[in-house]
Parts: sequence; C-alpha cells; structure tokens
Amino acid sequence: MSGAPTALPEIRVYPGRPPLDARPLAKRVGLIILATDHTTEPDFRRMVASEHVGVYVARIAYANPTTPDNLRKMQPGLAEGAGLILPGETLDVICYACTAASAVIGDAEVAAAIHEGKPGVPVVTPPLAAARGLKALAAKRISVLTPYTVETTRPMLAYFAAHGFEIASSTCLGFTDDREMARIAPSGLVELARDTTAADADALFISCTALRAASVAHEIELAIGRPVVTSNQATAWNCLRLLRDAAPRPELGRLMTMPMNDEDMNQHDHA
Repeated sequence: MSGAPTALPEIRVYPGRPPLDARPLAKRVGLIILATDHTTEPDFRRMVASEHVGVYVARIAYANPTTPDNLRKMQPGLAEGAGLILPGETLDVICYACTAASAVIGDAEVAAAIHEGKPGVPVVTPPLAAARGLKALAAKRISVLTPYTVETTRPMLAYFAAHGFEIASSTCLGFTDDREMARIAPSGLVELARDTTAADADALFISCTALRAASVAHEIELAIGRPVVTSNQATAWNCLRLLRDAAPRPELGRLMTMPMNDEDMNQHDHA
C-alpha cells in the first residue's frame, strides 16, 4: 500500500493495577521427562491436568540405548531440570518420569538430586508410585512386563522384590530405544498383557513411561481379569492423591478408583 503511514495513538499507561490471584491454577505438578519422551506429556495432560491443576514440564538430556549405565547418566541433570520448572516458585509435587532410571539410581537418590533444584517438594517416581498402587490394590504376587532388555529389566525385578512383592513371572521385549517403545500399538500391549500375565498373579505391572499402556489400562484389566498398574497411570494416580484429589476414574483402570495408603500420604506431608 502507498501513501503516508497512519499515525499511531499515544500509548497510555493505566494508572491502577488489577488484582492478582495467588496462582494462575490452584495446584502445580512438576514433570521431569527424558528429551526423547513421546508419551508422558500426553498421558499427564489426559489424566492429571485440568482447569485446577497445571502440569509444568522440563526435559533433561538422554541418549539411547536404554541400558543401566545410560540411565544413571541422567542423575546429574535432575537438579537443573527441577530448578527450571517455575524458578523461585513452589510446586505441590514433582515427578521424575523414568521408571528404569529410578530403579537403577534409587528413589532416595532421585529425590535428593531433585531437592537440590527444588527443595522441599514431594517427589514421585514411577516404580515407587507403582509399588504404592499395587499395595493399595492388595496385590502381593505380580507379573512384570517391560519393553527393555534382560539387563535393564533385572533391576526392576530387584526393586519390586525389595518392596515385598513376589514375582510370579517376568517378560521383556528386548527394545533398547525408548522412541520405538512409544510406537508399540496400545492394542498390541493388550495382547502382550494377556499372553504374559501369570495365572497365579494378583496383578500385572507394565513398566516404562514410554509405553502407551495407560491409555488401555481398562481394556487390559478386562483381558486379564485382574488389576493392571502402568508407569504413567501409577504416577498420575500418586500425584492426584497427593493433591487431595480422590475422585474415582474407573475408565482409567482400577487403580484410579483407589485411595492412597495413609502411611504414604503422611510420608509426603512431612517431607
């Protein structure tokens, strides 16, 4: 267009200041995920986030293959990742969304690293949330399904055995790339659950935040005739209960109808 430019009006600074809410959303969940993660954000958006709950995400460096040594390498990045989530502001809970790394590094070590960047916030890991969920479901003898190699699955079995569970059966798929794990079709996970759950298991645990198992938890339970606990379902449940959200959501699996044990709640209340 040609012609003289249109004159702009003077910008007026409003003399008052609008009132501020204490927070844009009532509750805050921090989420630390792997740089390669395709699944956890969509799962938390579907299961945790709402008009009252904000989910705030930081990604930390991670390079495949999924081996115990590579998983341990994430530990130094946890403090920085935690500190990048709403710097200088508090969170109600923070979740490190890597099941295998949490089992290899250790829950206490994960919490200590996160507290360097975000002091005092309750910390949830997928294996800890899963153990709590299985206990809430009164499961004692469990089947375990992982997408990992034998080498990476072994620490997972040791973790649940150390938490008092009997392992009825264990199956791994031999994947080493979490991006490929995320591409396993949910319908395929239903069939895998049906094929690998031991007849005498009280429940099935499906490990790995990359798997889209949480989206078909209810279908899996119908297929195997007993509860299933998945990594992302368990962390979502644990985070919601710590936010004092006890609303049952049976469409997300039996675990999402259960309260969290008072002992676990009290541990976080005094964190």
